[in-house]
Amino acid sequence: MLYSELKCKDVINIRDCKKLGRVCDLEFDECNGCICKIMVPGESKILNFLRCDSEISIPFCDIKQIGPDIILVDIKC
Repeated sequence: MLYSELKCKDVINIRDCKKLGRVCDLEFDECNGCICKIMVPGESKILNFLRCDSEISIPFCDIKQIGPDIILVDIKC
């Protein structure tokens, strides 16, 4: 799968069915080239001077399924 395909998918947490956003970055293991984590932008705080929280880092082991339109993850928020 290409990164361009991955970044177009919505990331959904199956614990609370909340949409976390879309993939904005990946972290690779430089030794074997495997994906270690996916990054999703944090929630925007419009009333807090347009500041954004840090990115949500999701370990690859917490990804439960990658479908045609969404990525299902199981993380504790």
